[in-house]
Amino acid sequence: MFGHKRIPSREGGVEIVVEELCTRLVRDGHTVVCYNRAGHHVSGAEYDAKIKNQYKGIKLKTVPTIEKKGLAAVSSSFFAALCCAFGRYDVVHIHAEGPAFFAWLPKLFGKKVVVTIHGIDWQREKWKNGFGSKFIRQGERNAVKYADEIIVLSKGVQDYFQETYGRKTHFIPNGVNRPAIKNAEIITEKYGLTKDSYFLFLGRLVPEKGIRYLVEAFKQIKTDKKLVIAGGSSDTDEFACKLKELSKSDSRIIFTGFVQGEIL
Repeated sequence: MFGHKRIPSREGGVEIVVEELCTRLVRDGHTVVCYNRAGHHVSGAEYDAKIKNQYKGIKLKTVPTIEKKGLAAVSSSFFAALCCAFGRYDVVHIHAEGPAFFAWLPKLFGKKVVVTIHGIDWQREKWKNGFGSKFIRQGERNAVKYADEIIVLSKGVQDYFQETYGRKTHFIPNGVNRPAIKNAEIITEKYGLTKDSYFLFLGRLVPEKGIRYLVEAFKQIKTDKKLVIAGGSSDTDEFACKLKELSKSDSRIIFTGFVQGEIL
């Protein structure tokens, strides 16, 4: 597997999917190797963790990474693809459109290649202009050209690939584990929140998730409930600052930053 940032680290939807998929593959008797990025957690160095060589039976390897916006995914994916090409693997599973740019490399060395498309990434706000968008879009085309199979997470994306490229894909939506219900003690202590006293947005602070509209709408509602926005930015620090500026006139809106573990 490559294309994710790193596991174990629930930095985004891709990382959660990779971890959940890999642990199940290991459970079913497969040998699984994940190629992690080097470098810092997207939400700050305080969340950095020492990545070991193994996690829940998954073998972990770290590849060189250039820690600059737009280059982290490109550099880590190139080195991961190179390792996969020369490694003794039956299947190489690539996650996301950008990393799929390098699908040709393991394919060249006779590997079966699967690509999971987690979204039409070149349309995202942070990549709309310049090199990033062009690179990611070429990754999409390379997935169509070189992948043995393509997995998509929504019917809309499945229709997009059929209409744009005439390419058949497999629709496999993400699953959800049943949550363990916990009392609100930790969040009461840290944020003053009690059960049923707040609305929650949980996710990365990026424009395409529509958080600005959520904040603007909430400010017009007469309610004693709080709006809790939980999540870190990902190459979108400027947008996160704008959100906080927009929210500062309403004391009911709480930004927690990135959360994980018991607080999550």
